[in-house]
Amino acid sequence: MKLEIIKMAFESLLTNKTRTFLSMLGIIIGVSTVIAVFAIGQGAQQAVDEQFQGLSANSILVMPMRGKGSTGSSKLNTGDSKVIVENSTYVSEATAMIQSTMVVSFESEEASFDILGIESNYFEMSGIEINQGRLLINEDIENNERYAVLGSNIIETLFLGETEVIGKNIKINGKTIEVIGTIAETGRSIGKNSLDDSIFLPNTTAEKSILGNNGFIMIYTLVDEVDNIEIASKDIVKVLRNEHQLKDSQENDFRIMDAGAMVGAAQESAKLMTFLLISVAAIVLLVSGIGIMNVMFVTVAERTKEIGISKAIGGKQEDILGQFLLESVILSTIGGLLGIGLGSLMIPILSKLNVMSLAFSWVGPMIGFGFSVIVGIFFGFYPALKASRLDPVDAL
Repeated sequence: MKLEIIKMAFESLLTNKTRTFLSMLGIIIGVSTVIAVFAIGQGAQQAVDEQFQGLSANSILVMPMRGKGSTGSSKLNTGDSKVIVENSTYVSEATAMIQSTMVVSFESEEASFDILGIESNYFEMSGIEINQGRLLINEDIENNERYAVLGSNIIETLFLGETEVIGKNIKINGKTIEVIGTIAETGRSIGKNSLDDSIFLPNTTAEKSILGNNGFIMIYTLVDEVDNIEIASKDIVKVLRNEHQLKDSQENDFRIMDAGAMVGAAQESAKLMTFLLISVAAIVLLVSGIGIMNVMFVTVAERTKEIGISKAIGGKQEDILGQFLLESVILSTIGGLLGIGLGSLMIPILSKLNVMSLAFSWVGPMIGFGFSVIVGIFFGFYPALKASRLDPVDAL
């Protein structure tokens, strides 16, 4: 009898192919949306991890106050890194950076890259490894040498994949700069700036000859212990306010952020975005469930005579309930499987198009499929129950 019920359920769905497909369409879209949502959320999480993986848990970044440049109303400068180390009890090391984006050329090739003016201890603090040549040293900084160390992607873009770039000259803002080294691929970023797409110069050279007033200053500090992050932050504020000669009535002309706070804020933003998108997907599935329920009501109305005959020849209430409920579950299950296929196919396509950061997660298909089956059972139960309770005399 059970096999007969399953056969009849499939025959009924295949009889009205267009209606069946339209009923499943909402489920397909809903499940594929859930998969895409989790892929976006996972991609955002990975992007956050990659963005901040170069920062240790006991690091603090000091930057000009938002809306203020590195000069003018903000007195933050590259020399403040030494002031912080000398006067803060809890800061073990600090390095200053000055950053901007500029057009860089080599022979007939040119492109825009991030220019990072750094101190010699930057590479050690960041854990960056040399690939070719050498890194910048103290003498390069003190003598304002026009030397550059290139990120791994620069060679492919600017030198068209040439392997021998040490000793060659590039031009930045009309100034000739000699390439003395290249770094190994890091896959890391400072904020939105990829280290692999950056050109590293002595910060004295960058500030005086290349960037001028256009550079954005950052000071990267390391606290002696993670537990001292909060007190070290207050200590840095005190030191810099004194160095910048700010009165009690004046606001800070700089802002500080510790790595934990930055990562936490970014992760919370990613989670909020994922939650909002999941809510949209849930609404789509809910609407598709209502669509299935309406279709089942129409099906019951059309097959009232068939139900009456089934009951007249001995069909039990639970058999009729099972048949109509099974139709609803089949609709949602097949729709869920098609949605998984569509959603899984979308992820690599969108990833190749670089539309957004996506990363496949098995959580999406599992939740999407589970939700689709629940929708089929929930919204199919009442029409099925109504069909099973029809009086055979009235139905005929």
